[in-house]
Parts: sequence; structure tokens; C-alpha cells
Amino acid sequence: MTQSRQIHLVRRPQGAPKVDDFAVVGVETPDAADGQVQLQALYVSVDPYMRPRLDADQALDAPMLGGGIARVVQSRHPDFREGDVIRHAMGMQERFVSDGRGLLKLSPDPDLPLSVYMHALGGTGITAYGGLLEVGALKDGEQVFVSTAAGAVGSVVAQIAKIKGCYVAGSTGSDDKAAWLRDEVGLDAVVNYREQPLAQALREAMPKGIDVYFENVGGDHLDAVLPRMNVRGRIPVCGMISTYNGDRIGVKNLSSMIYSRVRMEGFVATDFPHLNARFQSDMTGWLKDGRIKYQETILDGFERAPEALVGLFEGRNTGKMLVRAAA
Repeated sequence: MTQSRQIHLVRRPQGAPKVDDFAVVGVETPDAADGQVQLQALYVSVDPYMRPRLDADQALDAPMLGGGIARVVQSRHPDFREGDVIRHAMGMQERFVSDGRGLLKLSPDPDLPLSVYMHALGGTGITAYGGLLEVGALKDGEQVFVSTAAGAVGSVVAQIAKIKGCYVAGSTGSDDKAAWLRDEVGLDAVVNYREQPLAQALREAMPKGIDVYFENVGGDHLDAVLPRMNVRGRIPVCGMISTYNGDRIGVKNLSSMIYSRVRMEGFVATDFPHLNARFQSDMTGWLKDGRIKYQETILDGFERAPEALVGLFEGRNTGKMLVRAAA
């Protein structure tokens, strides 16, 4: 047995989650039996999709759902050796035992930090890649608008669109993030939605209309975008973070979709297994040659996972939010 910890949900959030809605619980993790591995968490991922699950899907007094990167510390499984680095969806557990199902062995590129396999080369990266190129059916040179363009998904979307020769604008909620998008990422226009009326700002930022709107926010963003969509425009819907804490802002402009023949389609990261080999090759090359830039917010200490999740919904992250559980 090994002493370990788990992050539990102990109370359903009322509106925005609070640190007190969670608990760090001490547990004992058994040694690996035949056909099993014991793993130690290295990085814990914190993502917007977790918030809706807190209302029903996430069991109380049980390990939080989620994914991460871990190292094999004991192995009695023929497919894994001690020291292997894997990506998993076993939740917020410091140490845990698995029979190997659902574990993906990584071969990290030595020229890239391990953390990128939790964002640009992980779930957020394939979400951006598949959502933009397949669901959004992006064509070279189109007009693209990305909400939360400084986030883990949005920033990759925006940069892929730039690589494809598109005119790209994005929204964000702070001057610092806006400056990074303009000066480092190279977006053609940036909207700070906290300081500018969104509909007016979009008219200025997207004078030729919008062919692809990559949707991460919903609510006011979607309402402002719909009248700017070009004929046969596409809206891949990755998320609607503005509604996750119970706020429901009515969208008045849905009828704009009719005469503009706009297609809006939701999707999730697991829709794109057929793209994975191409994605890994493209994204590794783009990261190594500097065409994809990224930001990370990393909190040190497994016990800080609740703080990280709460901070995500308060905008305290820049780029991907991660918790580093061990070196």
C-alpha cells in the first residue's frame, strides 16, 4: 500500500464553483497486482468541460473526473514498464492502479516540454485541429473569428487559421491577453469584450464578415456573431463557457442562420481518431519551428487542483491550466 490523495467533489456548486465545494482526501493505493500498473500523477488537467459535470455526472465523495499525465511506478503488466509516461483519463488521483485499459503510452519529443502533451499535443490541440479543419471545413484565406482566443483551444485554432493564410480575429477579456494575441500570435484584430461593445467591435474587426466562427463562449458572443456570418458560413461549437455556471443569456439572432445558410455543429475531442496521426505530425512540426506558440498556467502541488478549477472560471489562467503533481 502507498499513501496517496484524491480530489473529491463534496458539494454541488451553486453558480460558480468554490474551493470549499471540493476536498483533498487521503487514501491508500494498493500495489499493482498481476496485469496491473501503479501510476504516479505528474500533471493534472483542469478544463471548462468539468463545470457542467459537477451538476450531475460527477459523483459526490469520489475522485473528480478528468485526465492527466502520469508515470508508471510499478508494473506487472506486459505492455508497460516502470518509468513509462502515459496519458490517462483516470481522474484526479495522486497515485492509482490500472489494468491498462484507456492508458496511452507517450513517446515525448525531447525538444518539447512534457506539459505540451496536455494541451497543444493533447486533447485541446486535437479539439482545435479537428474542430477547425473538419467540422469548420476551413478553406485557405477565409475570414475566421475565434472566441476566447487566448485560451488553450482558442489560441491553437487562431494559429492554425493563420498558418492556412486566413484573416483571423479573436476575443479575449484582458489587455495582457489581447497584447499577446496581437504581438506574439500575430492575429489581425483582437477584441477585448470587457471594454468594447461586442457587436460594434465585430463590425470593425471583421469588415468582410465571418466564414468560420469557432465557438467557445455562447451567449452574447454568439448573438453578436450571427449577423456577421457570411453565406454558407460554419460555426463549430466547441463550448459555451458563459452558460456553465447557470447563466442563460437568450440568443436573439438565430434567424440570421436561415438566409445566410449557416451551419452550426457541436463536437468533442474524441470525434477525430482518424486525424490523430496527421495531427501529431503537423502539431509537432509547428511547435518545433515556432509557428504555434502557447501559454501555460501551472500551479505546483496536487492539492491545488480545486484552486486551479475555480481559477479557470475566474479568468486567472493564461492559456492551458495545469496542476503539477510531481516532477
